[in-house]
Amino acid sequence: MRILIDIGHPAHVYLFKNFYHEMKRRGNDTFVTVKDLPAAIKLLDLFGIPHINIGAKSDRISGKAINQLLYNLRILSVVWSKHIEIGVGSSLTLAHVSKISRMKSVIFDDDDDDVQLLMTRYGHPFADYIVSPSSLEGHRKRKDTIFYKGYHELAYLHPAKFTPDRSVLKEAGLTESEPFFILRFNAFRAHHDKDAGGLRIDQKRELIQYVQKFGRIIITGESELEPEFRQYSLNISPDKIHSLLFFCKMFLGDSQTMTSEAAVLGVPAIRCNTFAGRISYLEEEEKVYGLTYAFHPMEFDRMMAKIKELLSTPDLKQRWQKKRETMLSEMIDVTDFMVNLAEDIYAGLR
Repeated sequence: MRILIDIGHPAHVYLFKNFYHEMKRRGNDTFVTVKDLPAAIKLLDLFGIPHINIGAKSDRISGKAINQLLYNLRILSVVWSKHIEIGVGSSLTLAHVSKISRMKSVIFDDDDDDVQLLMTRYGHPFADYIVSPSSLEGHRKRKDTIFYKGYHELAYLHPAKFTPDRSVLKEAGLTESEPFFILRFNAFRAHHDKDAGGLRIDQKRELIQYVQKFGRIIITGESELEPEFRQYSLNISPDKIHSLLFFCKMFLGDSQTMTSEAAVLGVPAIRCNTFAGRISYLEEEEKVYGLTYAFHPMEFDRMMAKIKELLSTPDLKQRWQKKRETMLSEMIDVTDFMVNLAEDIYAGLR
């Protein structure tokens, strides 16, 4: 089998890294393309994954349209030169290229149709296969979507694939018994982030001032931190962030992905952004499993009240680990599912 994995965001590296290594282990010719994203490229290097750079991203809508045409041409060139049979990823590009080549596109998408209109309108109709968490059943226009019991984050944080490393605490300057909080602030520059937003600077300030009474603050983020918050930033290798997340007392921020990462690790997670109540997989993690809570920025006071309530809850982390066990008992190892799906699709091509 000749497979192409397309990376359009650093989170995609985590999503597909185990899939890449397993497909290589099984003797498949597996190639990776990546947009010119320093964070994604660094992760690929850390995980020992060779890659082909297909060019820079743009934050402007007009720039995105031009770049999309260039991505399509560059990926098409790779597909032709490498004789790719199956393309796996989360991008518009693979869907488009599959319509003008013999490659079958398999698009893993965990966002709701109504929060990613560009992908829904210009990506889904061209893809051979759309693959989504079962929490999205009833929320997809594509009636032939393949659903599975899981989340993207369970491709790399399922216990079968991830074991937290305690040595990360020492590297972060923490002791075993020291409570700490991880905060993340999003840049909101993706195509589906138009008119979206998270915590305002005054809300960040109030949040930090309160929470730091209960432990050390560590801020990680994809955007430049405001000068007053830089004292809380931590320079740690990105491949170790999930071990650090596992051992923290609570996750707080306005990031969708890291909220779900905390939730599947059994860490209390609080999210505040304008997507609150609109993301099906996060709604399931909140409403079904009680692992996370979402608030709109206009509900900041309610969010602070929830944080205060949780911080006064005895054995908070132990309670969340039990909730995690319940969730895991009903979910699958998503990487194993990816591998089996790719092999089934390939068998159908023979």
